[in-house]
Formats: sequence, structure tokens, C-alpha cells
Amino acid sequence: MIKTIASCLVFLSAGFVASAQSPFDGTWKTNTAQTKYSPKPNVFYISQGWYHCVSCNPAFDVKADGSDQTVSGQSYDAISVKESDPNTISVSAKKDGKPDFEQTRSVSADGKTLTIKVTAHSMAGDQTLTSTVSAKRTGVKPSGVHATSGEWQIVKVEESENGVTTTYKVDGDQLTMSTPMGESFTAKLDGTDATTKGIFGFDTVSVKKINDHTLEVTEKRNGSVVEVNKMTVSGKTMTIVADNKVTGRTNTYTAAKK
Repeated sequence: MIKTIASCLVFLSAGFVASAQSPFDGTWKTNTAQTKYSPKPNVFYISQGWYHCVSCNPAFDVKADGSDQTVSGQSYDAISVKESDPNTISVSAKKDGKPDFEQTRSVSADGKTLTIKVTAHSMAGDQTLTSTVSAKRTGVKPSGVHATSGEWQIVKVEESENGVTTTYKVDGDQLTMSTPMGESFTAKLDGTDATTKGIFGFDTVSVKKINDHTLEVTEKRNGSVVEVNKMTVSGKTMTIVADNKVTGRTNTYTAAKK
């Protein structure tokens, strides 16, 4: 009798482990108020009708006349920049002819704060998300250039619900990610590359399982690493350390399971 009970307990335990839910499973919402942003500034300026993105990698210079200008090495392949008024510029970008984003960048009266209003488009459909980025000026305020020019450190981002919500599902040896914007991928947990869908910023992704509560997600564009994300779950909290290899910035995000 004792042997029979022991055998049943072993069987039940094995069945429970096999069907146990991954700590990553579920829909997660990023708390932007808890995000720790990189202190490395974004640097750009407009002078004599030209827009210069100094901190872009690779850096580029385009005419600021409101027309689409071809660029390479970015998540977009065309950008348009226009001076709206002495304190505001408009920036928009496209990829393969599809709208990627539109921005309005405005500097405060004292020249110390830059506010960026963003509308980002879904690559997969008609959805858009909106966000407001606040940045503070660092370094010396340049002279002889448009008022928005200079070095700007991001301090706060507010984003619409569809921009801070992500769903993950671990099924056997693979992870599936999806967002309300139609972005998705399914990748094995062995570090092999998988194709993404509906994402402007990167076209392949690989996932490595570090342990039961930690995954390393590597994003690539045209075969080159764009960002490495270390995702760690503790209870209903996920911490994502995002190391962007293109910009040289590392941001830390916190998300809660809904």
C-alpha cells in the first residue's frame, strides 16, 4: 500500500511539473514612471537649412525642407524634417514607403526642456500609438542654430496603453511574443534566429533561456545586433534591462503582470 501511494505521488508530481505555467506567461504592462533611462543624451541640431543627427549611428545630415530624404543604417529609410516655428520642428520617418512615426519637437521658453509628441504606426495594420517624451538639456546651449538643437537627456515618457502592453507565452522550447500593435515573433529558446512580424526596428530575434526566470532576447536588423534585452521575472514583476548596441544606451524597464 505504501509503495502504491508513493508511486501515485511521483506520478502526480511529474504531471504537475510538465504542465506548470512559465513565469513569463501572461500579458505585461510597462510602468513608464519606474523606467530608468540612460543618461547618454540624444544630440541633433538644425543649421542653415540642414538637420544633423549627431548621436544617430550612423550619423546623418539631411535637408530640413520637409521633403523625404533617404538615409541608411536606421530603422527607417526615409526621413523628413521641417522647421515649424522658431521653437518647434516636425520630423517624420518611413520604411519601404510605409509611415513609421511622426514627431513634433518643441523647446520650452527657457530653452531647458524639450517635449516630443510622437505618433508611431503599426507595420502590420492601421493602428497607431501615441507618446509624449520629456527631455532636459545637458551641456551648453548652442548658438546660431534652431532652438530645439543641442544635447537632450530623456527623463520621462508617457505612452498609450497599446504601446506598453506585451503578451508572452512559453510553449515547450519556444517563446511567443505579441503586442496590440500587431508585432510578434515565435522563437526557440536555444538562441537560434527567428523572423519577426510587424516590427520596424528589427527583423530577426533570438532567445536564450538563462534559467527558469531569466531570458536573453537579442534583436537584429539586417544581421547586425540592435539590442540585447535581459528579462527577469520575480512573481508578477518583470525587469527588462535593454542594452542598445546601436545607440550605446541602456534603459531598465519594469512591467507588471495584468
